[in-house]
Amino acid sequence: MKITDFDFILPEQLISERPLRERAGSNLLVLHKDGTIEHQTFSDLPSYLEKEDMLIINNTKVFPARLTCFKENGGRIDILLIKRKTDEEWDVLSKGKFTGPLKVSDELWLDLYRGSVARFRYSGDFMDILWRCGDMPIPPYIKRLPDRSDKESYQTVFASKEGSIAAPTAGLHFTGALLKDIAAKGVKIRELTLHVGVGTFKPIRTDNLDEHSMDAEHFEIDKKLVSEIGETKASGKKIITVGTTTTRALEGYVSGNCTVASRNGRVEGSTNIFIHPGYVFKVVDSLVTNFHLPRSTPLMLVSALIGREKLFLAYREAIAKRYRFLSYGDAMLIL
Repeated sequence: MKITDFDFILPEQLISERPLRERAGSNLLVLHKDGTIEHQTFSDLPSYLEKEDMLIINNTKVFPARLTCFKENGGRIDILLIKRKTDEEWDVLSKGKFTGPLKVSDELWLDLYRGSVARFRYSGDFMDILWRCGDMPIPPYIKRLPDRSDKESYQTVFASKEGSIAAPTAGLHFTGALLKDIAAKGVKIRELTLHVGVGTFKPIRTDNLDEHSMDAEHFEIDKKLVSEIGETKASGKKIITVGTTTTRALEGYVSGNCTVASRNGRVEGSTNIFIHPGYVFKVVDSLVTNFHLPRSTPLMLVSALIGREKLFLAYREAIAKRYRFLSYGDAMLIL
């Protein structure tokens, strides 16, 4: 397929700049496999889940990976931490190819090399310092600077394993109370970890989808979960994943599109799986997801699950009904 097959006009005013005060108060568009569409509220999600179904969430935790740095002459450079190489050295993203010393705060300094590698100087625990002087890495399509409120709102209520530079945004709609309601129905709620990196947002620069390659992202899956998934599917119940990141971790592992090692009862590895139409899902039956950008890899993953034509009909209806798009926007349930 061509990249142009996944283009559509997204009105800029539908890109949500901030979340709703009530996480579960978002709109929920329910898209059935036959193309039927329902309009609900996210708090209605439990009514679509059945006893012994399995809901799988991504427990990754976003850290304040965005740093505002200052040159000796007072000039400003923003950097995004991408990958930790050693205790002091990180791969980073920044504009330009600056080389030289930078100050973040009195307790955090760094030397930047060609705009892509940072060697930090600090005393104490690095992550503690980041939480004090760093900002949450909200996406660039949100046209404002991150603030203190994002450290709570741009994080799922079940985030526990630090390592992401972006939130698994489908999970932002859940509250503790909603998860209790789901569990009370007899739905099995299980967790895995996929640390979201730049690969999820890497733009496709080829005309043919088959020529695009994803960057690898780290994941961890409990071996017991793999067995439970098999038992759930064998019993005829559904595997519902929350978000494209959860989906990529599972499908990447079961399809063998990954590198893995076994440690202490769990599988750890990385996957660069690119799911787009033509892919045959091995595990996932249903999906909770947000509304995505045109031409984006998450949009293509969702298209692979439900079909491009049905998805685009749903998107057209969502746009007509003024649904909120992207990270802080509304949600979709594909059944």
